[in-house]
Amino acid sequence: LLRDDGSIWVTIDDNEGHYLKVLMDEVFGRRNFVANVVWEKKYAPQNNAIWLSDSHDHVLVFAKNKNIWRPQPLPRSIEMDARYRNLDGDERGDWKPSDFTISLRGGQRGAQYAKTGVSENIYEITTPSGRKLQPARGRCWAASPKRYAELKAENRIWFGPDGNNVPALKRFLTDVQEGVVAKTIWFRTEVGDNQDAKREVVQINQAEVFGTPKPEKLIQRILTLATAPNDLVLDSFLGSGTTAAVAHKMGRRWIG
Repeated sequence: LLRDDGSIWVTIDDNEGHYLKVLMDEVFGRRNFVANVVWEKKYAPQNNAIWLSDSHDHVLVFAKNKNIWRPQPLPRSIEMDARYRNLDGDERGDWKPSDFTISLRGGQRGAQYAKTGVSENIYEITTPSGRKLQPARGRCWAASPKRYAELKAENRIWFGPDGNNVPALKRFLTDVQEGVVAKTIWFRTEVGDNQDAKREVVQINQAEVFGTPKPEKLIQRILTLATAPNDLVLDSFLGSGTTAAVAHKMGRRWIG
C-alpha cells in the first residue's frame, strides 16, 4: 500500500525497538532506513522504577525508496525568528551574526593546510577599530580574501557595536529557508507527552479512556514531515483515532 515516495513511521519502546529495527531492515532494506527519532514521552521520573525510569519512546522511520523520499521542512517558530534583530539599522531587515570561521582538518599550521584546499582563507583581517586578527588555530575564515572584500562592501560583515569584535557573517531573516530541518530528538515541550495525550482523549470519552494514546502534536509533527495536503495517511492500528483526527484537521485523506 505504500507509495513509492512514501514513508512509514512506527512508535515503539525499548523492549522491542531493536528487534523491530532488524525486522524493518528485512522488509524495507537497510538502505531505506531514515532515522530513529527519540520522543520524550514523560515529564517526571517514575519513583517506583526498579532500574532506570524510561522517559522516551522510539519512532523508527523508513522510506519506501530513500533515494526519492525527502521530508518536508518544519515551519519556523516565533522563537526562531526572535533570534534575528537589526542591530545596525540595515535596510534589509532583521539578521543575526554567525561564525565567520570554519574548521580545518588537522590541527597544525603549515603544509597540512594546503591539503585542505582552503589555505587561501588564512589571512589577516583588520577590524574597523584597527585590531588585527588571524583565524584561531585549526580554523580559517569562511571566505577567500576576494569574497571577504565583497561581503564587507555589501555590509554583510559585523564587527560588533564598537567595531572591535571578531568578524561575524550577517545572516538575514529574509535569506533563510521557509522551514527548518527536523532533528532526531523531539522534546515533550515541542510535540507533547503521554499526559497531554490522555487529557486529549478524556475530552472525547471519559468512560472508556484508551490506554496508550499519542498526543496530537506528535502526530502533527510526523504528518508535517511525511505528507502534503491531500496525501493519503494510513494508520493500521487506529487505537484512539488520534492519527485520523490530526490527518483530517491537516487536510489529509486518511484510512484507519
